[in-house]
Amino acid sequence: MNSSISLIREIDALLPQTQCGLCGHRDGCLPYAKSIAEGEEANKCVPGGQPVADALANLLNRSPLTAERSVWPVQTDGRPQRMKAIIREDECIGCTKCISACPVDAIIGSGKLMHTILTDLCTGCELCIPPCPVDCIDLVEDTQALPNEQQRTAEQNDLRQRYYAHIQREEKRRSHRKGPVVRAEIDTQLFAQFSQALDELPSIELIEKPKETVTTDAKTTIELAKIRTQIKKLEKQLSVREDAKKRLQLEELQQQLMQLQEV
Repeated sequence: MNSSISLIREIDALLPQTQCGLCGHRDGCLPYAKSIAEGEEANKCVPGGQPVADALANLLNRSPLTAERSVWPVQTDGRPQRMKAIIREDECIGCTKCISACPVDAIIGSGKLMHTILTDLCTGCELCIPPCPVDCIDLVEDTQALPNEQQRTAEQNDLRQRYYAHIQREEKRRSHRKGPVVRAEIDTQLFAQFSQALDELPSIELIEKPKETVTTDAKTTIELAKIRTQIKKLEKQLSVREDAKKRLQLEELQQQLMQLQEV
C-alpha cells in the first residue's frame, strides 16, 4: 500500500461512514478523505461535528477549524443528534426508489409492497427522503445510548463494508441498464484501488458500460431531476431549522431550475 492510500485510509477511518454527501462529496466518505489528503479543509463532515474536525486536524497537523453546523442539536459527545429514518408504512406505495438511494442497504421491500427501514443500520443520511414520491419517510431522534469509541469503530467498519457492497452491486446493475442513471457519479477507480488494498472490504471491480448517446433534452431532464431533488432536501431541512447558508443555496437552485425550464 503506498503512502497516499495509507493517509487516505487514516482519514477515512475517522469519518463516520454515513455516506451522506453533506460534505459536498455526493459519493461518500472516501472521496472526501482523498480530497482532504490533497488539501481540502477537514471541517466539512456535518454528522461528525467538532470531534471529527478536531481529530482530523490533529492527524494532519493542521490548525483546528470550526465544524460545519448541523440542523440538529449537539449531543453530549459533541456530535450532532443521531437521527433515524422511518417509513409511514400505511402510506408506502412500494415504488422501491428509497431502496436504491440507501447507501448502506438499510431498507428492505419489493416492488408494490410495503418497505421497512432497518433502524439499527440506518445512519440518518436523509438520502432516501428526496426520491420518495409520496413523502412518507420521516426522521426521528435515535434514542439509543451513545456508542463508546470501540462500538463506534465497529459501527463505522460495518457501514463501510455495506457501502462497498452496495457500490459493487449498483455498478453491476448499471452495466446492464439502458439510458441515463440519475445518481451520484461514483469514482469507481478510487473505490476499486482502495478496496483491493484492504482485505476486509468487498472488492470493487471496474465494469465498463457501453457508451450511449444522450441527447440535450435527456441531459436537461437529468439536470432538472438533480436540482429538484436538492431543492426538496433543502426545503425539508429548512422546515426543521432555518439556516442562512442553506437558504441561499435554495434560492440559487430555484433560479437554476427556472433557467433550465425556460430552455
